[in-house]
Formats: sequence, structure tokens, C-alpha cells
Amino acid sequence: QVQLVESGGGLVQAGDSLRLSCAASALTFSAYYMGWFRQAPGKERELVASITWNGGTTYYADSVKDRFTISRDNAKKTVYLQMNSLKPEDTAVYYCAARRATIYNYWGQGTQVTVSS
Repeated sequence: QVQLVESGGGLVQAGDSLRLSCAASALTFSAYYMGWFRQAPGKERELVASITWNGGTTYYADSVKDRFTISRDNAKKTVYLQMNSLKPEDTAVYYCAARRATIYNYWGQGTQVTVSS
């Protein structure tokens, strides 16, 4: 059974940094594109960042560009999201997800990130 398990969330102050991790199991990890999504209360889930199977291409939402960095370690079956200069508007539940084609079909349970002002 495929599992994606996020960790690294927490409560921080504006300007601080956090690094989220997402460990995959029962998945041919290196064959999957990986993404980080977030959902704030009352808002739709949004794609924050994504990375191709070999890490060669990344995507970032405009709201996090130049502050967040997505990376992956295929040997460890783990994808990371380094978040710097955090803002209160970054507060959300962060989810990692995996896709082979156009649809993200595997999701983690989420990790809460709260940024206080």
C-alpha cells in the first residue's frame, strides 16, 4: 500500500524557516513527479511547488517563488520543501502528492504549518 508521510510542520514566527519532508513507501518513487500543496482554512487547495522525477525541472507558485525550494532524494524516497522567510499567509496544512500522468493520485495526510506575526 502506497504511503506518503509528511513531517516537519510546526509553529514559527514570521521570517523563520521550516523544512518539510515527505517520505514515500511502496512506490517506485523515482518514476513519479512530486508536488507540495497547501490548504488554508476557507480556501481552496493550491499547488505550491512541484518537481520532476529526476529533479531537473521545478515549478513554484508566484506566492512562494524565491522563498521556497523543492528538492528530492530518490535514494531515500523523500521529497523536501525548504521554506524560508515565512509569512503569516503561508499558514496552512501542507500536503505532498505523487503523480505519474496528469493527476496526483497519491496523497499524504498533511502537516500543519502556522506562522505567527
